[in-house]
Amino acid sequence: MATRIFPALAFVGVLGGCAWAPGPALDSSRLHDDIGAKTGTQTYPVQLIDAAVISRQIDAVATANSQVTPATGADLAQSIAKYEYRIGPQDLLGVTVLYNPQLSSSAANMPPAPIAPGADGAQQQAPLEQNGFRVGANGEVYYPPVGMLRVGGKTVEQVRSMISTALSKEIRDPRVDVRVVSYRNSRIDVTGLVKNPGSLQVTDVPLSMINAIARTGGTLPDADVQKVRLTRGDKVYELDLDTLTERRNGVGDFLLQGGDIINVPDRLSSRIFVMGEVVKPTSLLMNKGRLTLADALAGVNSIDIRAADPRQVFVIRGARENPTQPAVYRLDMTQVDALLLSTQFRMEPLDVVYVGTSDAVRFNRVLEQITPTIQTLFFTKQLGK
Repeated sequence: MATRIFPALAFVGVLGGCAWAPGPALDSSRLHDDIGAKTGTQTYPVQLIDAAVISRQIDAVATANSQVTPATGADLAQSIAKYEYRIGPQDLLGVTVLYNPQLSSSAANMPPAPIAPGADGAQQQAPLEQNGFRVGANGEVYYPPVGMLRVGGKTVEQVRSMISTALSKEIRDPRVDVRVVSYRNSRIDVTGLVKNPGSLQVTDVPLSMINAIARTGGTLPDADVQKVRLTRGDKVYELDLDTLTERRNGVGDFLLQGGDIINVPDRLSSRIFVMGEVVKPTSLLMNKGRLTLADALAGVNSIDIRAADPRQVFVIRGARENPTQPAVYRLDMTQVDALLLSTQFRMEPLDVVYVGTSDAVRFNRVLEQITPTIQTLFFTKQLGK
């Protein structure tokens, strides 16, 4: 009898010794977690990938391309032809009067600007720097031979005409030239994955979207040029630089405005994830914003033919507006037309591709888990005899 009890006690001791077994283990005694509880009861409809799904995708892409952006309907050549720089606060203006150098802004004997009391009672003088007159915050500039001029929002030609008209009272047919000595009023900020992010001043030379990216050294290899964001006022536009340069869908390059902010993001937000019974589970970066389901499967060396159920290739897509309500699509790789449709099914950023396990493999894996236990019980029984 003792010979039978001893092996049983030894077996129990071995099981108890698992607490001291080597290897990583988490002490769950301080965790209150019901692993057996359901994580949710909501069900999600599954759409079989067929011709109707592909057709809806094509319509959705066409709708997205038709959305209004600064590039929509823009004719770059006409925009450049109509472009005129508008003078604003902090700009420096230079004035030259032909045959009357004493009236020019660069003249050493330019009459002094008037002195007016400031807000604190101190005396302030109209600013003259770098041989130019600085436009004040109220859009006014003081030109001593004429006086105060409201130049904010006007073109250089309009200011030239104003000064010429004022000087004509004292000078016959004055020849006046006005130029912006230093542009300080507005700028365009370029951020993100460009070689030299920074600010670009708005000048009398029109600046387009492609020009701005080029002047900052171009994009970096990890930049997502299909999702460049342009912030203009309270609106944010998502633009595809490739579309702008290639003029696809009737959309081409366009001029920027002062205050615009360009951000070139990285491609991490354009990943997709391939999991389940595939040869090499991994995440894939979309190539220029494009990737099909066939590309995704090829990128992981296809499904694992020994374990996968070819009828269970799922695409799980979470909408940006409501990520808790995923859309689920399924591809049946046993059908020849489905294989062709996989080459047209467009992936979207952060999609998850999951390949299910065949029933036979699941059964075999259960056997693999319980076989060692059965063997241990068998040998324990034999030792107890």
